[in-house]
Amino acid sequence: MEASMQAPIVTLTMNPALDISSDVDRVLPERKMRCGPSTLHAGGGGVNVTRAIQNLGGHSMAVYPLGGPAGEAYRALARKAGVAGQVIAIAGNTRENLTVSETCTGDQYRFVLPGPTLREPEWRACLSVVADHLPRGGFLVASGSLPPGVPSDFYALLTRVAADNDVRVVVDASGPPLAAALNEGVFLIKPSRDELAELLGIDRELEPDEQTDAAQSIVRSGRAEVVALTMGAAGAVMVSKEGALRLPTPRVKVVSTVGAGDAFLAALVLRLAEGQAMSNAFRTAVAAGSATAAMPATELCRAEDVARLEEQLVADRVGA
Repeated sequence: MEASMQAPIVTLTMNPALDISSDVDRVLPERKMRCGPSTLHAGGGGVNVTRAIQNLGGHSMAVYPLGGPAGEAYRALARKAGVAGQVIAIAGNTRENLTVSETCTGDQYRFVLPGPTLREPEWRACLSVVADHLPRGGFLVASGSLPPGVPSDFYALLTRVAADNDVRVVVDASGPPLAAALNEGVFLIKPSRDELAELLGIDRELEPDEQTDAAQSIVRSGRAEVVALTMGAAGAVMVSKEGALRLPTPRVKVVSTVGAGDAFLAALVLRLAEGQAMSNAFRTAVAAGSATAAMPATELCRAEDVARLEEQLVADRVGA
């Protein structure tokens, strides 16, 4: 589909991260562990969504704050990756995340730092930039954690900024920021099983029927029009007023799960922005998440892999 046929997409990443990945034979305490070569990517929820959209042949604009030496390195990586965006300068140093793969077991260790503290003028500037670049007729994707200093109702404030402007707000977050956004009412959320349980205040793994019931309750209450529930190897469920669809996970050899959820969301939003049916968008999303899980380190899906995996998928309609 030609670029002109795609509705606009803007992504917001309040806590971008310089993603560093490497591997080591075995992770051991109190030892110097000699790692293999490292790779660096401009990461964080919304920027990953923008990168994945680009990989799938679409386009979006990324909005994100950067600061310090890590921020300069991030800016160079984003530019090299072709990420089009609006950068808000902050005083703090952009965070770094570390992913280490243990080659002897295939296990992956992910060390996620909290990020710099944003002052009120800095996070308000992020809201202002989004307000100046609202994707009217399209999608605003707010994805990832909030750094220290940013209020927990930030995504709710963002939703108010987008209100009455023909913008469909998509939130991929957890805990109080997600709950606050839902109270404002959004187009779509993408919780994991754990995030959905946390939203319900339940400290255990939900049964499959409980997951679907909870998602349907959110849709019926008007807090979100669509709930896309990702369940890792167990597949995904998408609930809207039209009903619920379930898809299994395609057969792939999982190499790294970093960015799989972001790729899922990117594909879902891109296909909807192209005017495709919800069921088609959902199929591409599940394929993109699995294609990313088959990629090393923090690499994201490739279009040809997504197309191949889509052919494996047939959705089941689950309880109405």
